[in-house]
Amino acid sequence: MPTIVLIGGGTAGHVTPNIALLPALRDAGYDVYYIGTRDGIEQELIAREGIPFHAVPAGKLRRYLDWQNFTDLARIKFGFLKSLLILARIRPDIVFSKGGFVTPPIIWAAWLLGIPVVCHESDLTPGLANKLSFPFAKRVCYAFAETAKYLPAGKAVHTGIPVRAELANGDAQKGRDLCAFKSEKSIILIMGGSLGSRAINAAVRAALPDLLVEYQICHLCGQGNLDSALEQTEGYAQFEYVTDDLPHLFAATDYIVSRAGATALFELLSLQKPALLIPLSPASQSRRSDRECRSFSKCRL
Repeated sequence: MPTIVLIGGGTAGHVTPNIALLPALRDAGYDVYYIGTRDGIEQELIAREGIPFHAVPAGKLRRYLDWQNFTDLARIKFGFLKSLLILARIRPDIVFSKGGFVTPPIIWAAWLLGIPVVCHESDLTPGLANKLSFPFAKRVCYAFAETAKYLPAGKAVHTGIPVRAELANGDAQKGRDLCAFKSEKSIILIMGGSLGSRAINAAVRAALPDLLVEYQICHLCGQGNLDSALEQTEGYAQFEYVTDDLPHLFAATDYIVSRAGATALFELLSLQKPALLIPLSPASQSRRSDRECRSFSKCRL
């Protein structure tokens, strides 16, 4: 039986495309393993899929002065050494990387062991983690046609981003029940990414009195961002993060307001839901995401 190791983490955008590949990998007879961080969202998401999960230390790769650079360099070193041990034990036929700062040490370890690596770049221009990984990869898949000029010649393959098929199979009534919505008003689903967005959360909650006149609001606000003062607000439902029930919320929703992460763009386009997209902040590489938004003219409100 062929074996594949999937890697990626930090945010859901680095994990859910891997999950989208699982049905095809299983149909092809692959034995699947996952390597990520212990503290990232990937461990929780992958646990639901029944896949063996291995955690490695990871350090963030910063391009600015910060005292954590010193401690994180040690974490990167230990992550590399632990990845060597894990991969030597599993001996996969291939490693597929969806990105995130956890991935470079794993890819370096795979290269040292002679294991082929395929990387995936979701964004319009590659981030630092992928730039450090590309020299060790056999192939580099990418989402946007314009990205090809930033990638190594002879390695690039235009694939788009894998989207979970189950997102289109939700039950609208289940979605309304999850939110305890009883009115016939239209529903707006507001998503700030898997980690949430303080700016979006604050703007939504400040505008609630006006929004609730015409709409019901389903708000995915990120871990630790629930507002207890709004728990009994009629027509407003808030969740930190939703996994299995997300297809039902999508089915119940009339409009979507979302951060413009690359994975979210492809998922929303596949659903053909009217959407208002919010470019990421400068700290989240907004220049890149702004260009990605303009590439998706069908995603509009």
